[in-house]
Amino acid sequence: MSFNNLDQLYRQVIMDHYKNPRNKGEIEDSVTVDMNNPTCGDRIHLTLDVQDGIVKEAKFDGEGCSISMASASMMTQVIKGKPVDEALKYSQIFSDMMLGKEYDDSVDLGDIEALQGVAKFPARIKCATLSWKAMEKGIDQQSE
Repeated sequence: MSFNNLDQLYRQVIMDHYKNPRNKGEIEDSVTVDMNNPTCGDRIHLTLDVQDGIVKEAKFDGEGCSISMASASMMTQVIKGKPVDEALKYSQIFSDMMLGKEYDDSVDLGDIEALQGVAKFPARIKCATLSWKAMEKGIDQQSE
């Protein structure tokens, strides 16, 4: 597949998650994190149900650019049902990918791979990582 075709496919994946977000909503009686990116106005309201070290459920609401909202949708999909340590590992891999660092490419990132091009646009990295930072904060809160 040529680079242009791959780039187009990634854009389609991002737009699909933006227009049809997965796990949008709120979980009652859960860990709640509200974060925003004042630079561009993205905001996220993330709720997590963590039981016995497993992320049982993850939902988000918010508003922002397509990258921010698509990233939140993808993040909630990948962490649901995962042990907390694995969810945090995905977050580290995603952060490394955004910063252009080497990352563990043996892990199946699924749709998240579509966001790797964001690394070329430093101003958009905060958009892509907002929900991931919220998830890390939520897991920290839950473990306190």
